[in-house]
Amino acid sequence: MSWTRRLLVLLAALAAALLAAPAAQAHEERPVTLPDGTGSVPVYRTGEPDLLVCKTDRADFERRVSGFPAPLRARNLKLFERCRASGYRHLQQAVDAVDRPGMNIAVLPGLYEEEPSLPKPAGECTRLKAPNSQLGYQILSYAQQKRCPHNQNLVAILGKKDLQIEGTGAERTDVIIDAKYQKLNAIRSDGSDGIYFKNFTAQRTTFNSLYVLAQDGFVIDDVLTRWNDEYGFLTFASDHGLYKNCESYGNGDSGIYPGSASNINDRYGYDVPRYSIEITGCRSHHSMVGYSGTAGDSVYVHDNEFDHNMGGASMDSAFPGHPGLPQNHARFERNLIHDNNADYYPNVADGTCAKPPVDRGYEQGVVCPQISMPPGSGIITAGGNWNLYENNWIYGQKRAAFVLTAVPAFIRGEGALAKQADTSHHNRYAGNHLGVDKAGNSRPNRTDVWWDGQGEANCWQGDTKASTPRTLPVCGGERGDVSVRTDRLIGEPVKLAQLLVCADYNVQARRLPAGCDWYGATGIERIEVQAALVVAVVLVLVGGVLWWRRLRGSRLATAAALLGVTGLGLDVAGATTGLTPTYVPALALLLTGLWWIGTGLVLRGERPWLGWTTVVLGALTLLDAMDKAVYMIPWIPVGPAWIRGLLGVVWVVWAVIAAARHGDREDPAPAAAPSPVPAAPQGGTA
Repeated sequence: MSWTRRLLVLLAALAAALLAAPAAQAHEERPVTLPDGTGSVPVYRTGEPDLLVCKTDRADFERRVSGFPAPLRARNLKLFERCRASGYRHLQQAVDAVDRPGMNIAVLPGLYEEEPSLPKPAGECTRLKAPNSQLGYQILSYAQQKRCPHNQNLVAILGKKDLQIEGTGAERTDVIIDAKYQKLNAIRSDGSDGIYFKNFTAQRTTFNSLYVLAQDGFVIDDVLTRWNDEYGFLTFASDHGLYKNCESYGNGDSGIYPGSASNINDRYGYDVPRYSIEITGCRSHHSMVGYSGTAGDSVYVHDNEFDHNMGGASMDSAFPGHPGLPQNHARFERNLIHDNNADYYPNVADGTCAKPPVDRGYEQGVVCPQISMPPGSGIITAGGNWNLYENNWIYGQKRAAFVLTAVPAFIRGEGALAKQADTSHHNRYAGNHLGVDKAGNSRPNRTDVWWDGQGEANCWQGDTKASTPRTLPVCGGERGDVSVRTDRLIGEPVKLAQLLVCADYNVQARRLPAGCDWYGATGIERIEVQAALVVAVVLVLVGGVLWWRRLRGSRLATAAALLGVTGLGLDVAGATTGLTPTYVPALALLLTGLWWIGTGLVLRGERPWLGWTTVVLGALTLLDAMDKAVYMIPWIPVGPAWIRGLLGVVWVVWAVIAAARHGDREDPAPAAAPSPVPAAPQGGTA
């Protein structure tokens, strides 16, 4: 790597540190390794159950099954008689009775609060030595989980192989496993390869309803999760997984979280041999985000619906301690991602989320967002590579259909200089149905694309409408074909500043960053407007003094100054337009660039070096306008805005010095008329 590229990478890392300044809190787990990939996706077994779980109140049971179709009702009544005689009253008791691989547990309709598991730890389980997470819970080892399975889990499934747990109701809400906000997890499946969950509901936890950890082979089939501080479904460091026909809502983080899915495709391009996790037929709604995945690698997400969250889906490389970073190779197809415009931050601001979970009102629709999230977003990619977003319906977002930003490697704990700009590359957005629903009705997104500008070979479909930047690299017909090969090591400065401000969020401290429109800032409160206003004031003052002291006698300089004032005013006005991209910022840059060029041409006579520097600054400003609105300039490591901004700082200092030296400028006095020369005497000489 050349020294210039090293310098630029370092600049990228330092600037991108904006994203990491306030350390975000996230899911933390004991150190795990990814599976070796020798497992397989388990297959549903239809035989009679080996173990039964039920309650003993016959009247209550008959009421619960009374509306079932006759065959299903008859089967449940038969199983109930068997269960009363030889079954278990709690799911954990049945799990503990599993003594060989391949067993089936049937859970009959009822409410399961798992009373023996609910009490707080006692005896030696109160004295476990383990590190604490940022959120306060202990990060227990597998051995500690085995020794004290109910310190954190209502139901703990540890090391049981090829186990199937199925509710026997007509609907998934006929069997409910309820943690009553007294446990971190309702069901934890840890090291239990080949597990199959089907047809029940898990709810009301201080972390996850259904947690699958370090497994090669799992299926989540027709399961509902709801009302959790963090996640509905969380699967972590797993392979050969399948979510299907699931639903989740009311979660402070995401409904579906396939974090650290097995990183099997890291060395491939767009074409891969297989995916580690498949998610299909699910709906995730009314949560902070419908789908998320730190290191959500090799996940195939198709034919789902993510709606009425703050964000539809997100994947990232923003949190350390997750195997498989940086995130890569997610594939989204044929999903409905719409109307993700909820704003749950007022629940933090008014103190609702500071109450105990049981008192927050989750069942009435309260959600307590756990991390910073731009409301009104469809799909957010914060530091991901080789992701495919094709043939999705994305509509009705009040912010943006697609958000793409980069995340430097030191945020995930990797300090190697060469890695700092290793995210936000080769993401393809093609063939999506933007701003229209499946019926063909117009449901526009406010912005189709919000991109910080960083990365190599990212591309979008050619029919995107409003976007920022206004001009985007366009995908070709074949994967890998891109109209403009950009390779920028750092995003746009104003966007990075916005991300810095907006990241300073903490739900526990009730800290909502001022200056960020994600949390309700408007007008002059927003950091983008403040930045534009400060720049405009400085340039008007410095440029005005320079014109008055040195240039007011020039018509060209005066005309250029008027253009500059107009351009700077438009820049502030463009910043106030907020989420709606317009050509006003580009026009502002155009007029400001003409001001600098005109001023520089006049300055050349008196101060050549300052004059030519001013001309160059104007040319860079025009180039920046073209880059943002007409054609994205390829093959440059940083956008013109960075060079323009750095040179602009030098120019301001130089212009102040130039205006101040040699006293006040005075217009030159008119030349004195020459004295008349006496006429020579006529006729002869003396």
